[in-house]
Amino acid sequence: MKKHRKTIQYIVLAFVLLIGGYAVGKTLFASTSVLKAGDKPPAFKLLDTAGQVHDSKEYAGKPLIINFWGTFCPPCRNEMPALQNVYEAWKDKGVQLIGINLSEDQLSVESFARQVGAKFPILLDRNRQTEKKFGLKQYPTTFFVRADGTIEDVVIGGPLTEEQVEGHIEAIMNAK
Repeated sequence: MKKHRKTIQYIVLAFVLLIGGYAVGKTLFASTSVLKAGDKPPAFKLLDTAGQVHDSKEYAGKPLIINFWGTFCPPCRNEMPALQNVYEAWKDKGVQLIGINLSEDQLSVESFARQVGAKFPILLDRNRQTEKKFGLKQYPTTFFVRADGTIEDVVIGGPLTEEQVEGHIEAIMNAK
């Protein structure tokens, strides 16, 4: 029996690591958001790159696009110009767009926003509390919110094209 003890210990250890790895992976890499169409987005208060506080209450009653992104994320970087172009086309019609950066330093965020010409409000989620409230698991994640405050759709992954964003905006603008 002593001869096989080490082998049994290794098999048990491998089994425990396999089950533990599966559980951690399932938790960390789930591809769906906790929030879904019909839900209300959680409240938040975040600073923008100029140090101004943005409270989610200031967007009440307005169609809103909330884009979670990071400079480390290629699809996030690739969709920024499309988001900016759509923002320019729709901002005078009441559509609000905010980008929430995922805990990067302000200098990197400001530099990137300048490079891509992003002029919509960029908020800083320094401690990732807002990200956690929204239940994010993958980036970019974009929430399209109706004027009544309910989520019309959630797009996980990307990059989104201008045409895709336009389609979602039309849906939130026409929602009853």
